[in-house]
Amino acid sequence: MDRLAIVILNWNGAKMLTQYLPTVLNYSRDEAVVYVADNASTDNSLELLRQEFPECKTIVLEKNWGFAEGYNKALSQIDAEYYLLLNSDIEVTHHWLTPLIEFMDVHPEVAACQPKLLSIYDRDCFEYAGACGGFLDRYGYPFCRGRLFETVERDDGQYDYKEEILWATGAALMIRAKDYWDVGGLDGRFFAHNEEIDLCWRLRIRGRKIYCLPESYVYHVGGGTLPKSNPMKTFLNFRNNLTMLYKCLPDSELQHVMRMRWFLDYLAAWETLILKGNWGDFKAIFKARRAFARWKKDFKADREIIQQGRVETHISEQRMFSLLWQYYAKGHKKYSDLK
Repeated sequence: MDRLAIVILNWNGAKMLTQYLPTVLNYSRDEAVVYVADNASTDNSLELLRQEFPECKTIVLEKNWGFAEGYNKALSQIDAEYYLLLNSDIEVTHHWLTPLIEFMDVHPEVAACQPKLLSIYDRDCFEYAGACGGFLDRYGYPFCRGRLFETVERDDGQYDYKEEILWATGAALMIRAKDYWDVGGLDGRFFAHNEEIDLCWRLRIRGRKIYCLPESYVYHVGGGTLPKSNPMKTFLNFRNNLTMLYKCLPDSELQHVMRMRWFLDYLAAWETLILKGNWGDFKAIFKARRAFARWKKDFKADREIIQQGRVETHISEQRMFSLLWQYYAKGHKKYSDLK
């Protein structure tokens, strides 16, 4: 059994592997085994791994399963105490693993953790996809220490303390293998987007804890698979977020939140079209709402299992305010501004 398996899911990412895999191997070889799981790439990724990185273990998947199910397929072939899911566009730093491993070893109640995520383009700023640990507002909108909606803060050490969070970024997620499989892993039906939030929320419902440990930090390119403004990304984000809410919200909150999201989602669609002239994202939001309505019944059994296993009746890391109100009405643009 591996003590820690770092698993990089790759799809046509030879350029990213060339640039960032060397840092992972150089700064992790004494503490972890590094795997690359290839999601049926059509570029020269596998040839590159054979020729340039023979010390890296390779798992070849027969087709592109997407982010969520791709990891499930790959991790099912790895026997390890801890997994560390790592994006291919991450540059790690010296001794980045030590704080993560030491913390997990002495805190058995913690299921998963993440390092601080900084931008590779501006190393003094947080990176959008996780920053310094993630939360949700009452209506399912994700935000982070260091990032609210599109506003990303500079890292001035203001969040350099351990913090219990609701979700850890899938860009650099360390998790106990037992916890991963106890809740069924990532939901492969999501394909990509919101899958790590869904996984961490299910763990929190069971009473397991999630942390950000900023003494470990890495640099992230971000948006390596889909550009920031992309109708497919918009579709997946809205559809998967609604599905996650349906699965994980307690009975006391479900009806109210889903009614509000119906209103807020269509408001977002028209705002996207009228103010931004973005026809693609406008259609994607309508398409996502329809897709959720069609497949909602497929998640009824999941919801029942999740709710039956509920240990935490109220999870404090899901904040009971509206982030939209805080951000747009009150002008709170930083995590530290939120009440």
